[in-house]
Amino acid sequence: MLFQIKSYLKFLWHSKNEHAVHSPFVFNLLTKCFYDKKQKQEYLILRNYRKSLLENKNFIEVTDFGAGSRVFKSNKRQISKIAQTAGISPKRAELLFRVTRYFEPANILEIGTSLGLATSALALGNVNAKVITLEGCPQTASVAKNQLHKFSCENVENIISEFQQYLSNLKPESLNFNLIYFDGNHSKKATLAYFDLLLPTIDNDSVWIFDDIHWSAEMEEAWGIIKNHPKVTVTIDTFQWGFVFFRREQEKEHFVIRA
Repeated sequence: MLFQIKSYLKFLWHSKNEHAVHSPFVFNLLTKCFYDKKQKQEYLILRNYRKSLLENKNFIEVTDFGAGSRVFKSNKRQISKIAQTAGISPKRAELLFRVTRYFEPANILEIGTSLGLATSALALGNVNAKVITLEGCPQTASVAKNQLHKFSCENVENIISEFQQYLSNLKPESLNFNLIYFDGNHSKKATLAYFDLLLPTIDNDSVWIFDDIHWSAEMEEAWGIIKNHPKVTVTIDTFQWGFVFFRREQEKEHFVIRA
């Protein structure tokens, strides 16, 4: 916790808003998407999706997996408690919805479904997109699948798999992900492994979003390595999220933005 407080204070010291941004691409993203205050009808769906989970008092067996799909922790948890502590906040869900609507990605990948709070934002952001979401725990994935169906998010394919195993078997020549949301394993080793495995799927307009880039010193190190990768041209650090772009026409530039 102390590390995150120090990181946040450092973030506040360096962060800017749209008035300090000279890149037209980033300026438009901030003013037309990040800072869009207009209410959307889909926000009500996102709120009701969350409310439905918070009211669900059923217990499920939650299973976490280690390397090579080995189970290293299993325990019973109440769905409402998982919804309170895991997944995306209401404000971040609305931002993820806006980002998806702004870029209109045709193929979306989410690493870490949990109960589908972020998945619903991705699915509603572009109802014509194909959303693939990965979850290692079958019981959690089942709750998310039912919940997504209940709220008519029919453009989602739920896959139960250990993340690295699934990504290692991808055939990038047949699939480009236009938007990827990384929220499955907040460790340096796993984050960089997923980054390397998915690099062959990028195109010029790909948008990658990494969750909890300041979660730990390890995650900050991973974020630094990603920023310096030669294929990465633009990054935006919003403290909780790190946005990565691969636009070849952009000069390499890193932004720290209050969002």
